[in-house]
Amino acid sequence: MVNQNLNKAESYYMAMYTKSFDEMSSYIHPHVCFIGPLATFNGKESVVEAAKNFSMFFRRLTIRERFISGNKVMLVLDFDCSDPVGTLRGASFLSFGDGLISRIELFYDARPFEKKKDEIFTQN
Repeated sequence: MVNQNLNKAESYYMAMYTKSFDEMSSYIHPHVCFIGPLATFNGKESVVEAAKNFSMFFRRLTIRERFISGNKVMLVLDFDCSDPVGTLRGASFLSFGDGLISRIELFYDARPFEKKKDEIFTQN
Protein backbone atom coordinates (compact mmCIF):
# COMPACT_ATOMS: atom_id res chain seq x y z
CA MET A 1 0.00 0.00 0.00
CA VAL A 2 2.85 2.39 0.80
CA ASN A 3 4.35 2.09 -2.68
CA GLN A 4 0.87 2.46 -4.18
CA ASN A 5 0.46 5.75 -2.33
CA LEU A 6 3.84 6.98 -3.55
CA ASN A 7 2.97 5.97 -7.12
CA LYS A 8 -0.37 7.78 -6.88
CA ALA A 9 1.26 10.91 -5.44
CA GLU A 10 3.83 11.03 -8.24
CA SER A 11 1.19 10.24 -10.87
CA TYR A 12 -1.02 13.03 -9.51
CA TYR A 13 1.73 15.61 -10.03
CA MET A 14 2.82 14.20 -13.39
CA ALA A 15 -0.80 14.37 -14.59
CA MET A 16 -0.91 18.01 -13.47
CA TYR A 17 2.34 18.68 -15.34
CA THR A 18 1.01 17.11 -18.56
CA LYS A 19 -2.35 18.83 -18.06
CA SER A 20 -4.13 15.46 -17.91
CA PHE A 21 -6.71 16.74 -15.46
CA ASP A 22 -9.15 13.83 -15.80
CA GLU A 23 -6.34 11.45 -14.84
CA MET A 24 -5.23 13.80 -12.06
CA SER A 25 -8.78 13.85 -10.72
CA SER A 26 -8.83 10.05 -10.50
CA TYR A 27 -6.25 10.18 -7.67
CA ILE A 28 -8.25 12.62 -5.51
CA HIS A 29 -10.82 11.76 -2.84
CA PRO A 30 -14.17 13.54 -3.43
CA HIS A 31 -13.90 15.27 -0.03
CA VAL A 32 -10.21 16.19 -0.25
CA CYS A 33 -8.97 18.97 2.04
CA PHE A 34 -6.52 21.43 0.45
CA ILE A 35 -4.30 23.66 2.61
CA GLY A 36 -1.81 26.07 1.06
CA PRO A 37 -0.15 29.40 1.76
CA LEU A 38 -2.73 31.29 -0.33
CA ALA A 39 -5.94 29.29 0.11
CA THR A 40 -7.70 26.55 2.05
CA PHE A 41 -10.71 24.70 0.68
CA ASN A 42 -12.43 21.32 0.33
CA GLY A 43 -13.61 19.21 -2.58
CA LYS A 44 -12.19 17.51 -5.63
CA GLU A 45 -13.62 20.02 -8.13
CA SER A 46 -11.97 22.95 -6.35
CA VAL A 47 -8.59 21.19 -6.29
CA VAL A 48 -8.78 20.32 -9.99
CA GLU A 49 -9.77 23.88 -10.91
CA ALA A 50 -6.89 25.35 -8.88
CA ALA A 51 -4.48 22.87 -10.50
CA LYS A 52 -5.68 23.87 -13.97
CA ASN A 53 -5.12 27.52 -13.15
CA PHE A 54 -1.74 26.95 -11.49
CA SER A 55 -0.51 24.79 -14.39
CA MET A 56 -0.53 27.90 -16.60
CA PHE A 57 2.28 29.36 -14.49
CA PHE A 58 4.91 26.61 -14.78
CA ARG A 59 6.75 25.00 -17.71
CA ARG A 60 8.33 22.05 -15.97
CA LEU A 61 7.88 20.09 -12.77
CA THR A 62 10.59 18.04 -11.10
CA ILE A 63 10.05 15.73 -8.13
CA ARG A 64 13.39 15.95 -6.32
CA GLU A 65 12.75 13.84 -3.23
CA ARG A 66 10.16 11.43 -1.87
CA PHE A 67 9.39 10.43 1.72
CA ILE A 68 6.81 7.88 2.89
CA SER A 69 5.35 7.20 6.33
CA GLY A 70 2.26 5.03 6.63
CA ASN A 71 -0.54 6.59 4.60
CA LYS A 72 1.39 9.84 4.09
CA VAL A 73 3.73 10.95 1.31
CA MET A 74 5.94 14.04 1.23
CA LEU A 75 7.30 15.22 -2.12
CA VAL A 76 9.92 17.92 -2.60
CA LEU A 77 9.05 19.73 -5.83
CA ASP A 78 10.65 22.23 -8.19
CA PHE A 79 8.34 24.17 -10.51
CA ASP A 80 10.08 25.97 -13.39
CA CYS A 81 8.01 29.13 -13.79
CA SER A 82 8.32 32.08 -16.14
CA ASP A 83 10.19 35.16 -14.99
CA PRO A 84 10.09 36.87 -12.60
CA VAL A 85 9.28 33.78 -10.48
CA GLY A 86 11.90 31.37 -11.88
CA THR A 87 12.27 28.14 -9.91
CA LEU A 88 9.63 27.71 -7.23
CA ARG A 89 10.75 25.19 -4.63
CA GLY A 90 8.15 23.60 -2.43
CA ALA A 91 6.89 20.52 -0.67
CA SER A 92 3.59 18.69 -0.87
CA PHE A 93 2.40 16.67 2.13
CA LEU A 94 -0.24 14.20 0.95
CA SER A 95 -2.47 12.00 3.11
CA PHE A 96 -4.39 9.04 1.72
CA GLY A 97 -7.80 7.67 2.66
CA ASP A 98 -9.77 5.00 0.81
CA GLY A 99 -6.79 4.66 -1.55
CA LEU A 100 -7.10 8.29 -2.71
CA ILE A 101 -5.45 11.60 -1.85
CA SER A 102 -7.62 12.92 0.98
CA ARG A 103 -5.49 15.86 2.13
CA ILE A 104 -3.00 18.08 0.30
CA GLU A 105 -0.88 20.49 2.29
CA LEU A 106 1.53 22.68 0.30
CA PHE A 107 4.58 24.52 1.59
CA TYR A 108 6.23 27.19 -0.58
CA ASP A 109 7.13 30.87 -0.65
CA ALA A 110 3.87 32.41 -1.85
CA ARG A 111 5.15 35.96 -2.36
CA PRO A 112 5.60 35.64 -6.15
CA PHE A 113 1.97 34.48 -6.51
CA GLU A 114 0.17 36.91 -4.20
CA LYS A 115 -0.87 39.13 -7.14
CA LYS A 116 -2.14 36.08 -9.09
CA LYS A 117 -4.00 34.50 -6.16
CA ASP A 118 -7.46 35.27 -7.56
CA GLU A 119 -6.55 33.78 -10.95
CA ILE A 120 -5.34 30.52 -9.40
CA PHE A 121 -7.98 29.98 -6.72
CA THR A 122 -11.20 30.95 -8.48
CA GLN A 123 -14.32 29.15 -7.30
CA ASN A 124 -16.75 28.41 -10.14
